[in-house]
Formats: sequence, C-alpha cells, structure tokens
Amino acid sequence: MTAAPSSPRKMFSSVAHLARANPFNAPHLQLVHDGLSDPRSSPAGPPGLPRRSRNLAAAAVEEYSCEYGSMKFYALCGFGGVLSCGLTHTAVVPLDLVKCRMQVDPQKYKGIFNGFSITLKEDGFRGLAKGWAPTFIGYSLQGLCKFGFYEVFKVLYSNILGEENAYLWRTSLYLAASASAEFFADIALAPMEATKVRIQTQPGYANTLRDAAPKMYKEEGLKAFYKGVAPLWMRQIPYTMMKFACFERTVEALYKFVVPKPRSECSKPEQLVVTFVAGYIAGVFCAIVSHPADSVVSVLNKEKGSSASQVLKRLGFKGRIYFFPLKNIFGYIAIFHSCFIFQPGVWKGLFARIIMIGTLTALQWFIYDSVKVYFRLPRPPPPEMPESLKKKLGLTQ
Repeated sequence: MTAAPSSPRKMFSSVAHLARANPFNAPHLQLVHDGLSDPRSSPAGPPGLPRRSRNLAAAAVEEYSCEYGSMKFYALCGFGGVLSCGLTHTAVVPLDLVKCRMQVDPQKYKGIFNGFSITLKEDGFRGLAKGWAPTFIGYSLQGLCKFGFYEVFKVLYSNILGEENAYLWRTSLYLAASASAEFFADIALAPMEATKVRIQTQPGYANTLRDAAPKMYKEEGLKAFYKGVAPLWMRQIPYTMMKFACFERTVEALYKFVVPKPRSECSKPEQLVVTFVAGYIAGVFCAIVSHPADSVVSVLNKEKGSSASQVLKRLGFKGRIYFFPLKNIFGYIAIFHSCFIFQPGVWKGLFARIIMIGTLTALQWFIYDSVKVYFRLPRPPPPEMPESLKKKLGLTQ
C-alpha cells in the first residue's frame, strides 16, 4: 500500500501537477511537465511507443497468437472493430432514433423523455427498434475500417517518423492515424447511415432496410446513399481523432497518476477496467466535438435535394472556416469561426448524444480490448521514452 500524503500542501501540489498534465502538449512542453527536459532531472520517463525489441521481450513472458503488425494482427483487430461498433450501435438504436427525431423535428420532440413518450405512443415498443438492420451492417463495416486501419496507419506513420519522433509526436501520430482510418470508414458507413436516418425520421416512408434502400435508389440513385458522406467526414473524423488520441493519452495518464501499480503488474480484468474508464472519458469529449455535424447529417439525410451548406445555414451557422497550421508535419486543421457554437439549432439532442456516445465509446474500447485479450494479440503497454532519446537528453548514467 502507498502512504498518504504527509501534508495538505503535498496533496494539493500533486493535484495541481495532474491538472497541468495536458495530454495534447507539444513534445518540448510534454518533456518539461514530465521533468525530463533538464539533464539533472530524474531518469524515470513517461511511457513510449511500442518497440519491436520490447514486443519480443514481452513474448517471452506471454505467448501471443501472432506478431504485432502482421496481417493476422490487422485482420483480428478489424474483427474486434466489427464487434465493438456493430453491437454497441445496434444496442442503442432506441436512443439514437429519439436523438435523430429531436434533431430533425425539435418542435414535436422537445426532449429526450418527451421523445421516448411520443415514439412509444405512436409506434409502440417495436417502433423504438426502427433502423436496427442498417445500423448493424453500417457500423460493423465502419468498425472494421476504423479499428483495423487505425492499427495499420499507426504502424505505418511510426515507421515513417522513426522511434524518437514517434514518441515525441505521439499525440499527432494518434490524430493522423485515426483521421486516415476514419476517412475510409465513413465511405463504408455512408449508404447504411443514410438508409437508417430515412427510416427513423420519415414516418411512413419505410420500416425495413429491404423496403427503404430500393426506394431511395429509385428516387435519387446512388446520390441518395452518398450525399451525406461529406457531413459524415465533418462529424466522424473529429470524433474519431478525439476518440483515439484522447483514449490513448488518458490510458497513459491513468497508469501514471491514478493506478497504484504498473500496467505489467495489473491483471487482465484490471487493465480492462482502465480501458473502460478511459473510453468513457474520451466518449464525452467525442460527443461534444462531433455533435454539430451530427445534426447536419440527420437533417440532410431526412430531406431530399438539400445540401450541407443549406442545412448549416438553416440550423444557424453564420461563420466561416479558417485554416491554421499545426506547426508540425501533419499540416492544417479547420476551425469553425464566428457564431457557429452559439447557435442552438446545431446543439439539439446533445444531452442524449453525450449519454449515448459516452457509454458507446467506453463499451467499444472494452469490447475491442477484450477481443485482443481473447485472441492473445499483442497489447503494447503505454509508450516509454526510447533509450536513444534518454541518452541525447543525458538521462542515463
């Protein structure tokens, strides 16, 4: 057991240090708050990206079913993504249905409980399951690409950067890998997402995937299934970047500041609890970041002939898009400016989405990590500073 802080001053000092531990710091600032930028500081550094030598050493202790970065590894990670996204999104279809209806018809569905009450009164309990088939198929395909390609791009970009830069710029690495994966995942999701929203938000249009998909194709052609892909990118890419980067850095922070023992000494169930907690924290931020674009997707897929810009203006968007450099190799980010975040139209259904996405993200990471445990896949520990970097900083004896 660890001893309690010897004085209130020491306790508050520890809390202040934790508050300053911003997981999105630049490399220099990250080294400063870890106490590693000064050669006279302690040699104990934060964890780094997995290295092949450490993977081989870990294999001597625990036998893995495949090598990290192999085709089998990527395939099983993709399968984990299918289960984590397909099952969880299907499980919350009733909440998603009410959320979508609040977004497209806020006059009728004034709140989450009111939305459930009206839906039950009009459609019964069966009505709450509308859209489950396109949800399951679409998000299973999305999960396959999201998690599978994330692992691919993370390894690819790590190799391009090299061991030291991959450690120093690990947050940017997570952001770039997740954005790249989500680009392809949304192309796979778009047709089923459009069908789902049409079923859920247009009463009488169609009740099943078999009815809705042919009808949409007959009316609008392929455009009906892909006109929402750009808003999907607007919603899902920021969401996924936050989901993966925030999760990775939260796991790192939890093992460093909260969990009283190293990850290597934690049992598998204990590690999965950390995974769930980190996933929920990441999920709350994901919901907030991506909600305005989610409102656009819901309205756009309900209406015929509307464009994303028209829907944005109708929901209250009056701003412009500016581009600011990230000051690193990953280029530029878009920032919505002016009155956008203050427009109530784009925030309808936020509370329902925070509950849904927070729970969803936590369960997705839990299922995904459980699949890795079940199939005995390599699960590298939180990143550690490479020995070569420690030598450059004068942190080794």
